[in-house]
Amino acid sequence: MPLMEVVVNGREYQVACDAGQEERLRELAQHLDKRVQVLAASVGQVGDARLLLMAGLLLTDELSIATAKIAEREKDTALVKAKLANTTETLEKAEAGIAQLLDRASARIETIAARVAAA
Repeated sequence: MPLMEVVVNGREYQVACDAGQEERLRELAQHLDKRVQVLAASVGQVGDARLLLMAGLLLTDELSIATAKIAEREKDTALVKAKLANTTETLEKAEAGIAQLLDRASARIETIAARVAAA
């Protein structure tokens, strides 16, 4: 398991990650560092622990909102799928009804054609 050095708020931290995940860890650390830098500019250097806590809370809030939106979209998608399934079922029933009507009309035409041919 590789050890990586990441920098957050000007401090280096050693973090272990799975092999092949080094670049992703680097990207995540850069994202966190940017959030901490914005907080530090807003509230001042109130200590690494407090800045990391505040950044973590903000990111968790964003994650919570995004998760709620995803759940809402999944619910909307399920409703649309249900409506689509009902529409498909209705269309299939309509097609079956039309096929029956066409079969009856065809039989009637054949009966009329047979009468005309016999006359």
